[in-house]
Amino acid sequence: MSPPDTHTDIVVKIRAILQEHVAPAGLLAAVASSSRSHFVTAGKADIIKDEAILGTHCFGIGSITKIFVAVVIFQLIEEEKLKLSDRVDQYLATEVLRDIDNANSATIQQLLGHTAGIDSWEDDPDWIVHGRGRLIAPAYIWSKTEPLDYIRRPRKTAPTPGNWYYANTNYTLLGLIMEKITGIPAEMEIRRRIIQPLQLHQTYLEGFEEKPQDARLPSRYHLANANFRETAGICPLFPEISTDLIEVKGYNMSASWLAGGMISTAADLLKFGMALRDGKLLAPKSMAFMHQWQSAGKERECGHGLFRMELQDSGKWLGHAGGVLGFSSGLWWHEEEDCVICVLGNLGIVHTGGAVVGVKAVISSSDFPALALQLV
Repeated sequence: MSPPDTHTDIVVKIRAILQEHVAPAGLLAAVASSSRSHFVTAGKADIIKDEAILGTHCFGIGSITKIFVAVVIFQLIEEEKLKLSDRVDQYLATEVLRDIDNANSATIQQLLGHTAGIDSWEDDPDWIVHGRGRLIAPAYIWSKTEPLDYIRRPRKTAPTPGNWYYANTNYTLLGLIMEKITGIPAEMEIRRRIIQPLQLHQTYLEGFEEKPQDARLPSRYHLANANFRETAGICPLFPEISTDLIEVKGYNMSASWLAGGMISTAADLLKFGMALRDGKLLAPKSMAFMHQWQSAGKERECGHGLFRMELQDSGKWLGHAGGVLGFSSGLWWHEEEDCVICVLGNLGIVHTGGAVVGVKAVISSSDFPALALQLV
């Protein structure tokens, strides 16, 4: 009988997985328990300059941002400043909601759980071209309500209210409601309630907050396969590094705002995930409501601000995946074991037809989650 793997053996195996899935950019995988953490990297932060990804690099975290938003919304509910049954039109002006099907009558609960029946601006073909494709203005800072203008029309993609449909619009509206209740910018409220208390020193909302002086970001790359070229198109300002790969140079994530515009590090995300998991941010009643699951596709369920996925050989994990132009991410903690995992990459795959590469492949199609359980 062979001896059990040591920590070094497991880290070597994780690094091999990253090397297998890293091309053509970079990956960072982090694993933590209550007592220890491990960081493993592979690939390039900058392909042209041949610079390696470091454990301290910052990445766009995409829709992991939504967990931060959900936490603040639940805190406002706990403070009796908001109710799950409240309607959107109790807080937002008619002009904000104008001509958006089902927006007026949507409840806070429906927004949190993606059952509001509102189209996602991210799915609108015209927004894709302007927000991530051939007509993008990379340095332009979007206003917080601007993406809503793309769905001021009869709905095209959302089902009737009460049915599950993932929509970035839901969290745009939650952010606007947060601002209406608190009277301050939503990014400042998230900072006051979560980022500062947890000392997440390199977490910020791009386009709306200053970049920390010591924050170091890798170059941003995107898979420009046939599906992306047809759906979004290539902005002429983005260099084509190789076949099917562009550098999304100068791009910022302001269009995503609270639906996915946050930047962070693996260390910050591990700290945040562990604090939420351990009940340090929300009361038990709020945590229980976050964990009210409904089907959201194969081997995946959606709660209110969180997802739950079941992976072969490693069981059930709670958290969120993220994807924007130039970045992919995943933050998950095991439902039963003391294990939090975070995988970040500087290769984006949104609008590529469901490509399973980089971060997505490491989490869903490799032994990494099972190895992470062994490591802790």
